[in-house]
Formats: sequence, structure tokens, C-alpha cells
Amino acid sequence: MPSPSADASEIALISARLAASPRPADLAARRARVDALGAGYGLPADVAVQPAKIRDVPAEWTATATADRDRVILFLHGGGYVSGSLESHRHAVAQAGREAGTRTLALAYRLAPEHPFPTALGDALAGYRFLLESGFAPGRIALAGESAGGGLAVAVALTLRARGLPLPGCLWLSSPWTDLALTGASLDTKAAVDPLISRAYLAELAAAYLNGADPNDPLVSPIRADLAGLPPMLIQVGSAETLLDDALRLAGVAAAADVAIELQVWPHMIHAWHLFYPEVAAGRRSLASAGRYIRAHLDGSAGG
Repeated sequence: MPSPSADASEIALISARLAASPRPADLAARRARVDALGAGYGLPADVAVQPAKIRDVPAEWTATATADRDRVILFLHGGGYVSGSLESHRHAVAQAGREAGTRTLALAYRLAPEHPFPTALGDALAGYRFLLESGFAPGRIALAGESAGGGLAVAVALTLRARGLPLPGCLWLSSPWTDLALTGASLDTKAAVDPLISRAYLAELAAAYLNGADPNDPLVSPIRADLAGLPPMLIQVGSAETLLDDALRLAGVAAAADVAIELQVWPHMIHAWHLFYPEVAAGRRSLASAGRYIRAHLDGSAGG
């Protein structure tokens, strides 16, 4: 296993590269910048990609030849609800599926400001219903999301519970954004070390997504939800993230509600470090850990 200093050196190179390419002001350029974070990595030759459409929303299957066709990760990408795409996260989603031994279905839910809350939630719920209607047992579905997609995944689970619908086998949340009221202390204490996410930027994103909705609504800020009865959760977060406290507080709220939680804090890692796994060993290890967690919970061997 690489040493902590090796992990720190690898992510420092990524941070320097990000810092050298400042976020543009134009929305289209911002979206292109996020897509470019992952689109350049490509896919291994053994990954099959199949486009899909769910209620007019683009989606995408990935699988390797050894994937269990009866198990699936439903993945909701990050990007603050205003950016991110199938292209930006394809390589990381495919790798997660490889590690978990499942198919993956990534969803290009509609983005703000053109489509504010609750559009993304409705799209994500449609994606989950699509899997049920396609014959997947709920216990064989892992509901996953990164950053905004992580908060969205919890909102999906809360809505399923409220409607009496079957819940997925587990949740995997990476760098989840769970507090659109922006009250986490790490927004300030980690500002100097996270090159991707800042308080000012998050405020812009929240305003675009909320479009006047209450930032304390549990369906946009699940740290304010009653999480009782939700499936087991794996929460992965980097210690150098401005959203560190969003993950830590979500874990605390879930644990207090008797939800089975595995919390992993990855030293030195920045926001959404999984995207850089081809260059960062800790990214590869964290995806492998998520794969083991999903395997265990979808085959019923995990406790809790």
C-alpha cells in the first residue's frame, strides 16, 4: 500500500493542475470544464457501454464481461446540480462497477438553473423505478452518488420510504453535499486545501438549484432529515474537502437514527478524488473499498 506521503504527493499534483485552470464564469464553459475532469481518461477495452433513455432523460449502462447481470449500481453524478454528465464520470462509474462485480446505470438527470429542484429528484426516482420495472430486485440495487449526487441519492431513499416503495440494498455516497444552507465549519477550515469547491461557489450552486426553495428542506439538505429505516450507507470523504463536515454530520444523523453506517475519511484527499483514480492510488483503493462494500450488501453477507 502506498505511504501517506505518496498519497499526498499524488493528490498535490492534481490540486496544482486544477488550480492552474481557474473556473470560468460562463455556465457552458463551467460545464465543459467539469466534463473534461473525467472525459480524458477513457475506458478499458473490456467495458461495454450501452446508451439508454429513461423518461426522455439520457442514461448509460456499463458492464464488464464478468458483471452479475442481476445486480446494479444506480449512479447520480456530481457537479453541484448545475454541471456534470455521463461523460464526466463514466470512467469512475465503470471502475466502481468492475470492483463491485455489477452492471452500472448512470443517469444524466436534468440540471439547474434550467431545471431547478425538484426536477433532479424526479428524474432520479424515475431511474430507480425503471430498474424495478426492468426486473431488478430492490435488494440487488446499490443507490450511489457523488457530491450533489450523494445528497440526491439520500433524497431518493427518503422519498421511497415516504411513499412506501421498496428500498435499495445499500447506499454509497462519495463526497456528499448534504447541507445547502452551508453551515459546515469545514467550508472555511478546509478552504485553503480543496481546489475544487469553495463556499462562494457552493452558494451560487445552491441558489441555482433551490430557485427559492428552503435550503433546510430535508430533500435538499438530508442532514436535517429523519433517516430512520434507510438502508446501510457507505460514506467516503476526503480529509481535505470543504464538504468534510457534510459527510461527518450525515454519518452522525444516520447513526443516531439507527442506520448502519460505514464512514471512511481518506487522508489528504480532495473533493471527488475518485475522478482521478487513474493517477491517484487512493482513488483506486477507495473505489475497491466501495466495490467490496456493495458486493457484501447486495449478496446479503453483510451484517446490519
